[in-house]
Amino acid sequence: MNLKIVRYIIGWVLIFEALFLLFPMAVGLLYHEYKICSSYMLTIVLCLLVGFLLKAGRSDFRDGQVYIREGFASVALAWLFLSIFGCLPFVFTEEIPNFVDALFETVSGFTTTGASILSDVEALSRASLFWRSFTHWIGGMGVFVFIMAVLPMAGAHSINLMRAESPGPSVGKFVPKLQTSAMLLYLIYIGITVITIVSFLLSGMSLFDSFTMGFGTVGTGGFGIYNDSAASFTPLQQNLITLFMILSGINYNVYFCILAANFKEIFSFEEVRYYLLIIFTSIAMITWNIFPMYRSVRTSARHAAFQVASIITTSGFSTTDFDQWPELSRNILVLLMIVGACAGSTGGGIKVSRVLILIKSIGKEIRSIIHPERVKNLYLDEQPLLDETLKTTNAYAAIYAVLLIVSTLLVAVDNLDFTTNVTGVLATLNNIGPGLGQVGPTHSFAVYSSFSKCVFIFDMLAGRLELFPILILLLPSCWRKY
Repeated sequence: MNLKIVRYIIGWVLIFEALFLLFPMAVGLLYHEYKICSSYMLTIVLCLLVGFLLKAGRSDFRDGQVYIREGFASVALAWLFLSIFGCLPFVFTEEIPNFVDALFETVSGFTTTGASILSDVEALSRASLFWRSFTHWIGGMGVFVFIMAVLPMAGAHSINLMRAESPGPSVGKFVPKLQTSAMLLYLIYIGITVITIVSFLLSGMSLFDSFTMGFGTVGTGGFGIYNDSAASFTPLQQNLITLFMILSGINYNVYFCILAANFKEIFSFEEVRYYLLIIFTSIAMITWNIFPMYRSVRTSARHAAFQVASIITTSGFSTTDFDQWPELSRNILVLLMIVGACAGSTGGGIKVSRVLILIKSIGKEIRSIIHPERVKNLYLDEQPLLDETLKTTNAYAAIYAVLLIVSTLLVAVDNLDFTTNVTGVLATLNNIGPGLGQVGPTHSFAVYSSFSKCVFIFDMLAGRLELFPILILLLPSCWRKY
């Protein structure tokens, strides 16, 4: 392990976090929240101080290479440092005085989970409300993708940083140069964000609401700025949020193909086809199931579409208390929690592509029992699946199941009901936000102890970083010099 490179990378992350913190401070100045701004200013100074100290002594990143071990360790530790320093404004302002609670809220923001320990969100200052939502946007595409877009991260192995942070079974490059790929990703991300915010403004949403909700929608985060999440918005605005949540859950390779006018390749994305099929099928089933509650097809369809989009994209917004829905609808939502959005999107969960790979692998094994002499290759998006991809996907599924079981057992020490514990773990491990029971859309995670909140913090980080980077830190061999 080359700790100098790891330290250097973490230093840059903290410097960029200081720049990000200027935005909520500017919002605080705009709303005359001068005392709040002083807390953000103090955090900025700390980020810059520690950041420059960590990167001192390495004036040129090209002095070393970011191999897999350094890449995964750098990303995992950087996200931890990002969250620790990112939670300091909440502590300094005493809006969330408890450090574990503030860290939970911040990790939930950066990992685009949207789970909260706050019972009265509207009591926060405008600056802090903006920062909560802005962390969704920062974490949605990933801080390392942003850094690689603006800094010359040289070296043939620098893609290991993107591979460790980006969601999905595999990570590739749009174009031969990695920095250009990262820049294209962020340009697409910014473009979708701008379109979303402008659409919200045209629908009559206020400027502040448009930005904060836009960050949470495109980043598929789910932090609401009102206690009722998105219920107070108009039906038109709720429909717009639904639309942009679905669009944000699509693999960004699709948007690259659109920009490149490669429309033929768009139809080859098998994952996207199944993603949309799952969404429309789930909406139809839930609309039929909840119709007796609302007595209106339009209202039932609107709520069903919103919650399906919110859960499968792991956004976590809500327009109604879906915990009161019939059992069929609740079960569908739990399954959508596990499936998640597309690989290469801002959404969480196992990812539709992994589910497809696992189903294809099971089918292949069953067929091989009947016809052992027949060898059949597996394909996804009209491309053959490599053995490495199959092996990694199977390992991911196994680790996911173990983490789900262990985490559920650990949080059970708080003596809450089984539904609350299981869906609480699913909601954090899949970066969704609300679960069912006492962590449902009208409740918060404040019912849990500090120990359980630390378990959820670990789950949120593990889920956002696709399990492997955060688990690698626990291996003693990771820290050996060679």
